Amino acid sequence: MIPILNVETLTLEQLAKTIDHSLLKPELTDDDVIAGCELARRYNVASVCVKPCHVPLAVRLLADSDVKVGTVVGFPHGHSTTATKSFEAREAVANGAEELDMVINIGALRSGRDDFVRDDIRAVVDAAENKAIVKVILENHYLTDEEKVRACRLAEEAGAHYVKTSTGFAPTGAKIEDLKLMRASVGPHVGVKAAHGVRSLDAALEVIAVGVTRIGATQTERILEDFKKRLEARDGGSG
Repeated sequence: MIPILNVETLTLEQLAKTIDHSLLKPELTDDDVIAGCELARRYNVASVCVKPCHVPLAVRLLADSDVKVGTVVGFPHGHSTTATKSFEAREAVANGAEELDMVINIGALRSGRDDFVRDDIRAVVDAAENKAIVKVILENHYLTDEEKVRACRLAEEAGAHYVKTSTGFAPTGAKIEDLKLMRASVGPHVGVKAAHGVRSLDAALEVIAVGVTRIGATQTERILEDFKKRLEARDGGSG
């Protein structure tokens, strides 16, 4: 079971460990990735999520830290073949990734090919060989509520560890109503990750309040520094 956090008693350390610091923009340089990994280490976040080509670099930079290295599979549109997704997953794990964010085959889901979608996810889970957790990106912008529910259930049946809202490349991302629906559509041992649009402390706290335990964020420093200030104001006020 993945424990749900209480916003009222949330600590800085707990908030930091909800964050997957995202380093997926196509224009990022090696120096950008190095700076992002240093930031992730400084704030001791849950993970960095880097492009597959940057996994070895991130692993070296974070080797003696508690920050996991994650990467993406079938990104950003999900339409690679299952064999390609499996290869990507195996290579990422071999390079040291401990978290994999894979994109479902959106068109197959919308076409009603549920068995294919389930098997596509399961292939990545199997390729991870229990060495990495698998988060399944639904890309909710393109799905009806019924399709979101089906996708969540297929991901759980396939053995995935998380369901996730978005890649960050669709027009919309994490919506509260979608997060509530996703949380209700999987069991307590499957987590929910909010991505695309959680750019402020208040937005982070709002998604945590509905059961989110991972957040994909580019504004990590802003969110955590604002939380520090809020805690200081609260503690100072209570004195």
